[in-house]
Amino acid sequence: MKKTPIRIIRKRLVVALLLFLAGVVVLTGRMFIVQFVSHDTLLSKALNSWSRELPMEAQRGLIYDRNGEPIVANKLAPSLFIIPRQIEDRKKTAEILAEILDMPLEKATEFVGRKGSMEKLHPEGRKLSFEQVRKIEEAKLKGVYVADDFEREYPNGRTLSHVLGFIGVDNQGLSGLELMHDDMLNGEKGAIDLYTDAKGRDMEGMTANYNQPVKGNDLYLTIDSKVQSILERELTNAQIQYNPDQMLAVAMNPKTGEVLGMASRPDFHPLSFQDTNPDIYNRILPIWSTYEPGSTFKIITLAAALEEGKVDLEKDQFYDSGSVEIAGTHLHCWKREGHGQQTFLEVVQNSCNPGFIELGNRLGKEKLFDYINQFGFGAKTGIDLQGEASGILFPMERVGPLEHATTAFGQGVSVTPIQQITAVSAAINGGYLPTPHIAKKWTDGETGETVKEIQPKMKRQVISEETSKKVREALETVVAQGTGRGAYVDTYRVGGKTGTAQKVKDGRYMEDSYIVSFIGFAPSDDPELIVYLAVDHPKNTVQFGGVVAAPIVGNILEDGLRSLGVKPRTEQVEKEVNWLDPVTYKVPDLIGTSTKDLKEMLLPLKLEVEGKGSKVIEQSPKPNVTVNEGTTIRVMMGDE
Repeated sequence: MKKTPIRIIRKRLVVALLLFLAGVVVLTGRMFIVQFVSHDTLLSKALNSWSRELPMEAQRGLIYDRNGEPIVANKLAPSLFIIPRQIEDRKKTAEILAEILDMPLEKATEFVGRKGSMEKLHPEGRKLSFEQVRKIEEAKLKGVYVADDFEREYPNGRTLSHVLGFIGVDNQGLSGLELMHDDMLNGEKGAIDLYTDAKGRDMEGMTANYNQPVKGNDLYLTIDSKVQSILERELTNAQIQYNPDQMLAVAMNPKTGEVLGMASRPDFHPLSFQDTNPDIYNRILPIWSTYEPGSTFKIITLAAALEEGKVDLEKDQFYDSGSVEIAGTHLHCWKREGHGQQTFLEVVQNSCNPGFIELGNRLGKEKLFDYINQFGFGAKTGIDLQGEASGILFPMERVGPLEHATTAFGQGVSVTPIQQITAVSAAINGGYLPTPHIAKKWTDGETGETVKEIQPKMKRQVISEETSKKVREALETVVAQGTGRGAYVDTYRVGGKTGTAQKVKDGRYMEDSYIVSFIGFAPSDDPELIVYLAVDHPKNTVQFGGVVAAPIVGNILEDGLRSLGVKPRTEQVEKEVNWLDPVTYKVPDLIGTSTKDLKEMLLPLKLEVEGKGSKVIEQSPKPNVTVNEGTTIRVMMGDE
């Protein structure tokens, strides 16, 4: 056999050595790249392949009233997750979960048999009660985890439900402020990263990573919880008494446009919106509902006539025969026989339709409609809520003598409640038209620092401060001596205007179906609170704004002003009493009165005594408050 030359062997050895060295260099280079250059990337990929992310929901931002009282809070409501590969006994796990979560065994079996890296159960596994969580933890089921989650909590129940709206099971806003400000209220989700191998087993030496969730921003509203509570109370009482088709109320600071309260009926609870007709929870009636305003609209005609110098309320006279003929149509006053000879101040007090037609004629249609537009009708107010309507006005080219006349006393136009209360705010606050708003400020959910503050905005000045003063004075006499006497509040100067509008359906006025309303403000010398109330078709009563709505607004104003700390007035226009008005008395000061003296006192009011002791230490209502005959005075006895 021929031997291979030494020279060739050496060559081959050199080549092999070079190849080996080249391999070592490549391997070393690769190791260098892996260990140093691509370390972070490769580690991240490895961790991702090993990790199972257990999501941790962030708390949504809370919602407070203007004084920091919670309106919407959060409470812990954990959710259930599984890592299917970690489950050792699927049949047993399914049976236990089905029992604890009160769900069909078939669904539980399908759930634990899934193939994903991590699975969640909807809806049975969401928003668990503490009892359910306790039972799951006691069962010690392999592969079953409970993660933090939250649900909304409402300390005041159904209060402000239409405005607040509600959230879905995944904590996303679905309506109202929750939807409108979902991005601000939503926080940043966190997670716990669990490390498992391909078989789902925990990896030794790998500790779980915790990425803490970040709470959403907190929202402070212009709402005053005490005023809101008063609105809700009065609407509930009216609902029981009159059984209307629907009702609404808005309370506002007329100087700033800040909404202090907003409520409507029917209402709902945000936690059970699924059980409510969408027509109820999808509409915020005070900003969405449009209808003929009736006589509350006369305030605009009055303000325009005064600003243009078209009337002297005390000197100018008007004779009301009960109707006036316009373009072949007889337009009647609510008092069919008419009011006879009267000053224009009495026209306002009596809410006389023919008298306001005369004011509209003195203005002329262009000027009247110019003021109507300046006061904000026919356009959205810009309130920071979704679903606002614009209302409907006659196009100028279609305004003939009849349309001109009916508009002057609030018929034939369609407006929203928020438009009305905003426009009247301008009429009484010195003439400035505000932009109504309900959000006051945003704060960081973690630090509490202010993120954004919403300042009041005035669109324009519509009338002069002098004219505004005249409007306030005239409307105060409406409450003291005219159709709004039901809203009279002793110790506070109240101004206002009644409204009674016949409902329209399919282009025709309905028989015996009215929306009765009242808009009132106080104190009339320096308004701090304005309230608009509308009651749709009250039953078993005379359907007049002065009969139904005015007394309710009077209650809201009296209690609302006291809750806001507004001082009572010592002077006001004296109320003109007629035989239909209830008998009233001033509450005596009973503080310090002994038990013996109480028994001997002859009061025209009912007395309810609580507590033990020899003397009165507290009483409600307070001394000197005017109440109707038969009102109950509650006294608390104690020892000084």
